[in-house]
Amino acid sequence: MPNEVIIRVEHLRTQFGRTVIHNHLNLDIYRGEVLSIVGGSGTGKTVLLRQMLRLEKPKQGNITIFGVDINHANSEQVAYFRSRSGMLFQHGALYSALSVFDNVAQPMRELGVLSEQLIKDAVYLKLDMAGIAPEHAQKMPSSLSGGMVKRVALARALALEPDILFLDEPTAGLDPDSSETFVRLIKSLHRELGLTVVMVTHDLDTLFALSSRIAVLADKQVIALGTTAEVIEHQHPFIQEFFLGARGLRALSAVIAQPTPS
Repeated sequence: MPNEVIIRVEHLRTQFGRTVIHNHLNLDIYRGEVLSIVGGSGTGKTVLLRQMLRLEKPKQGNITIFGVDINHANSEQVAYFRSRSGMLFQHGALYSALSVFDNVAQPMRELGVLSEQLIKDAVYLKLDMAGIAPEHAQKMPSSLSGGMVKRVALARALALEPDILFLDEPTAGLDPDSSETFVRLIKSLHRELGLTVVMVTHDLDTLFALSSRIAVLADKQVIALGTTAEVIEHQHPFIQEFFLGARGLRALSAVIAQPTPS
């Protein structure tokens, strides 16, 4: 279905004490797109992501996912929603006491319905999808590079074959080569698995390489929403500085200079 709304945020208000982060924030996310959320410090990008996962609850407003308002959902509905969602946290958030294999197996074991043999087969499949060779399965997180941590965390996020993949600063902390490789991996998985991806990032190269649309947070709301070309038409100071400053222009120039795939 074209432009099917899979996540709808309506009249969201987020408040911590007297500090209002979001006020009457509205956002629709379509099935199959990569929607990137950007904004300055303190605009509540990651908070919004966590609210979509119901890890935090807003002061007011509705977040509807798969047709259910998750802020008023019962435990069964929340469990169903989470089984269809995967989350890659900024620093991976791997369990330090568990091996690579057991980190990826954890969501499957929590279901309580799969045999260990099925879990084993599925774990190695997810590791392969994330570009991790089988010989790394028994390593501990402390022995992994930053890029490997991201890949293991991505494999875990894909463990339950989600419809929606949430990414919080997916390339943060990676060197340029590792970042580019990771972006290619996400792009490939998005295409092959038909995922809907919701991403928070401040990295312009990642933003331009992956985004179908961009949502810009400022002034406690979504002030611009659309393709890169549509967003940069807005005259808001943050947009002009972020997208059309020196860093933004370099990143845009790199995207424009890339050859069109044959």
